Amino acid sequence: MLQLSYCGYCGGELVHPADGPDICADCGRPTYADPKVAAACIITIDGGLLLVKRAIEPQIGKWSFPSGYVNRGEEVEAAALREVVEETHLEARINWLIGVYSRSGHPVVLTVYDATAIGGEMTAGEETSDIGLFPIDDLPELAFEHDHGVLRDWRAERRRRGLVTL
Repeated sequence: MLQLSYCGYCGGELVHPADGPDICADCGRPTYADPKVAAACIITIDGGLLLVKRAIEPQIGKWSFPSGYVNRGEEVEAAALREVVEETHLEARINWLIGVYSRSGHPVVLTVYDATAIGGEMTAGEETSDIGLFPIDDLPELAFEHDHGVLRDWRAERRRRGLVTL
């Protein structure tokens, strides 16, 4: 895991006690390595799962859901919809929260929503090299470990809601 070396307030060197937050050796302020929140949307169009091919690291060249980091002060749902626009040029509406995903030792907390495309023209954005619609049982190589678990949860919630299982 990434360990910070310098104070974000004064630039002094951080001391890393075994218990508690890092402390600046110069100003004494604590520094917390807070998690980073990301948001994603699962969207289907005409029975196909919308995926984007990543043009940036991590996992460049692999496929994933439209997703990205939430900016400080931004609503998580707004960030999810912003990422859909940035990566696919589609406008979307959130239907429901699929889940919140985290794992020990990993700094990212991912929130994933089911969403519906409501406008725009499907084309790849700046951070995507391609965009496609894929049958749920014939997906390309997915970018992240958690993607298959997210899809499992999404399919289970669709069944629970009485929606057509893809």
